[in-house]
Formats: sequence, C-alpha cells, structure tokens
Amino acid sequence: MKPRRVVGLSRGYEEMDGANVPRPPGNTGVGATATASSTGSTGAEPNGDRNGAAGGTMLTAAGAGAPEFELASVSVVPDDTYTVTQAVNALGFGWFQVKLSLCVGLCWMADSMEMTILSVLGPALHCDWGITRYQQALVTTVVFLGMMLSSTFWGHLSDRYGRKPALTLCGVLLFLYGLLSSVAPSFGWLLLLRGLVGFAIGCVPQSVTLYAEFLPTKQRAKCVVLLDCFWALGACFEVALALAVTPNLGWRWLLGLSAAPLFIFAIITPWLPESARYHVTSGQSDKALNTLEQIAKDNRRPMLLGRLVVEGPSGSRGSFKALLGSSLRRTTLLLWFIWMSCAFCYYGLVLMSTELFGGKNKTIVDGGAEEAAMIDCQPLATTDYMDLLWTTLAEFPGIFATIYVIERFGRKKTMALQFLFYAGCVLMITVTEVRVFLTIILFMARGVIAGLFQAAYVYTPEVYPTALRSVGVGGCSALARLGAMATPYIAQVLFQSSIWSAVSVYGIFAACASVACMLLPYETRGADLAH
Repeated sequence: MKPRRVVGLSRGYEEMDGANVPRPPGNTGVGATATASSTGSTGAEPNGDRNGAAGGTMLTAAGAGAPEFELASVSVVPDDTYTVTQAVNALGFGWFQVKLSLCVGLCWMADSMEMTILSVLGPALHCDWGITRYQQALVTTVVFLGMMLSSTFWGHLSDRYGRKPALTLCGVLLFLYGLLSSVAPSFGWLLLLRGLVGFAIGCVPQSVTLYAEFLPTKQRAKCVVLLDCFWALGACFEVALALAVTPNLGWRWLLGLSAAPLFIFAIITPWLPESARYHVTSGQSDKALNTLEQIAKDNRRPMLLGRLVVEGPSGSRGSFKALLGSSLRRTTLLLWFIWMSCAFCYYGLVLMSTELFGGKNKTIVDGGAEEAAMIDCQPLATTDYMDLLWTTLAEFPGIFATIYVIERFGRKKTMALQFLFYAGCVLMITVTEVRVFLTIILFMARGVIAGLFQAAYVYTPEVYPTALRSVGVGGCSALARLGAMATPYIAQVLFQSSIWSAVSVYGIFAACASVACMLLPYETRGADLAH
C-alpha cells in the first residue's frame, strides 16, 4: 500500500490509503483522533462526532472475541512527534485565545492608565504643591526609571519561574503601589511610590510574550496589534476619568480610582495559563501537554497524536549575554535604538499635547520660581480634556491601519514608514497655532506612533528564539524606558522655551529610527516564532 501525499499539508505529513487495519490487542478506546499540523496551517475540525474517529469509522465484527478494525485514513507525523508551534497552529484560534486576549488586554489597559495619568498629574501637582517644571519632569522620569531597572529583572524571573507567576506578582504590586500613591504625604514620598509603580510596570511586556506564544502564525500579528485597542481604551478611560474626578475631587482620588483595573487583574491572574513553550524548554512536557489539551478542548479541535518534543536547543536559556552574540548582535542593537526612539517619541507626544492645550490658559508672571509656579497655575479646562480625548482616540485608526499595512508590506517597512510620517507630523506643529488644525496634526501623529509601538511588539518576539524571547523583550523594554526617561525634559522643559527646538529633536530621532528599521537583518512576516 503506497502512501499518498495529502494536498494542503506540509512535507512529512502523509495519509495512508484507506483499508481495514486490525487494531492492537487491548486497545478498546474510542477511535483515534488524528490531525495534521504544520507551521503554516491552523488545522481543521473533522465533521461529525468530535469524540469519534477522524476520517474513519470503527467496524466491530459480530461475535465475541472478533477482532476490531478501523479505517486507516489518518494523518501521521514523522517519528510520531510534534512541537508546540505545530500544535498551536493546528489547534487554531478559538475560545482559549479569546479568554487570554481579555486577560492580557486588561493588563495592557491598566498599564496605559498608569502612563496616561502622568500627563495630567504633572499640571495638577504644579497647582497643588507648586512644583517647578523640572520637578514635573522628574515625576515622569522616576516612573520610567523604575521600569528600566526592572525590565531585565522581570525577564529573568519569567524565564526561570514562568510568565504566569511574574504577571501575578506584577498585578499585586501595581495595585498596592498605585493605591499608596494616592495618599502620599509629600513630593518625596510620591516620587518613591511612583518609582515603585514603574518597577512593577516593567513586567507588563511579559504579558505580550505569553500572549504571542499561544497565537497561531496566521493570526499572531493581527492579535498582538489588536492589544493596542486595550491600550487606547485605557488611555481614553483615564482622560475621561480625569475630566470627571480631578476638577471636583483632586488628583489623589484620580490616582486611587485608576488602580481599580489593577485590582481586577490581580484577582484573575491565577487563572492565566502558563506558556506551553516555557514548560517544554524547562523540561515540564507533561504540563505543556495539559495546556495544549485545554486549548484543544476550548477551541473544539481534536488533539494531535504523537509525542511532544522541544522545538530547538535549550542551552543558555535566558542568558542576557546571548542577545549580543554574533548571530543576534546587530538585531539587538538596532532594536534597542528603535524601542528607545519609539518610547521617546510616543510619550513625548503625549506630554506635548498637554502642554499645547493647557498652556493656552496660563499666564506667566514675574517673581520667584515658587511664586511664579503658584500664580501661573491654571487647571486644565474641559475643552483641554476633550482635545486630549480626541487625540487619544486616534490610536484606534492607527491600530487598524497597522494591522493592514504590517501584513502587506512587512514589519520593517511598516515601522520605517511610520517613523517618517511621525517626523513630518511633529514638525508641522510649528506651522500653525489654530487649535482645530493643531488637534488634527496631533491626532495623525498619535495614531501613527501608537501603531508603530505595537508593530515593534509584534516584531521583537518573532525575531528572538524561544530561549531568549522573554529576556529579549525585557531588554528592549529597558532601553525604551531610557528614551521615556529623557522625553519629559524635551516635552515639558525645552518645549516651554523653544517649541521649534523640541519638535526638531523628535523629528531627528524619528528619522534615524526609520533608517535603523530598514537595517534590521530579518523580516519576520509569515514566519513561525523562531526556535
């Protein structure tokens, strides 16, 4: 009986021509469920009973002791083995990924709220405590300092103990420090607590790593980019919350209420699944198999036959030095600069938006620095919050445009074009002072840079192997925080003395980052997660 190739399956997957084949003695279970998986296939659910045989019908001869037969029209994997990548692709996208999307999305939303509040907190503290411009910038910088110092720590923790325990600890700490920030008795205490908030936020990128490792190849880019919807939702919710709370109750209530999503995320983290890839590479194949069986059950797909194997060599797992090895050095250095520029440009635009809108209400007076700070205080008006809300809403069209472009033109070209478009938008800020046109310019720039940030989140987990994926994303996140630490001194301090100088800095960084994107050695569109 000659094997024939099944159309649509990758090489190595074969189907035997149908025949009645005796079943092994003692095997009285339900007919075998078979499926085929490949790195480019999402699998297909057989028709009929999901618990019955796939592609064949069990025939039992009459009479006791008669041998049992079944049609052998099954797909087999060479050596009866399969990897996590093959299993995830075969089991496809379903209810399991939908639940995971909601959990990770909530984490993303909470992170967005903690970041967006920085653009509102500075002006509020300026009015309440009379802090200077440099102190406002310091409130933002200390958060990103904590994030930068902790990113590598969370990466190592995730690679050693798993993504799930790290995210659970992250949720608890974020809620605790966020709530304590609302009762800070002095500026020094507030700086310390916001720094600890930043330390906890450093773990959030690991949620993207966990999410990407459960996504089939065909849906991975779209789903990771769609996470930005939760980020945009959190940013919009924070601006609306600030509009409702700050004028009447003050910034302390705003900080306290903003910690609510963190409390919800901390509660649901015990139900997060652990990464099957982490379990396999750490020698816990039985746990990985249980997770894959849960995916099959939730997605109503048949489980693969065969033995689960490691996808590649697991040596030097989680080694930060490996990121700068000969094969990854160029990629790592370019990604570090791209991520740093991404954060520098994104958070710079967020802070500049508040300065552009809020600055219209302020009148500078002569006198000492502290006296000028107190008299200069004018809280953000309702129109200012509304304009901030409009520019924040730009992230939604930016996300959907990125979904289309990133699959059509690839990751590298998409990021390069977005950086150039952003540079053009920020330079246009100096052309007009008309509020409507200014809002439109900021709207376009915010949409582009939001999509760009998420495109970087798509590319980075794809280009690093499983053993280095968490520490790779963590390292990029650390360099991104370095850019975010510097941006308040451009967007809040330099911007007050020279708008042209400030926007020129952002334009130059964006142009250089565009070149760096094109110099990346690998394009990962349509590729499986690296092994």
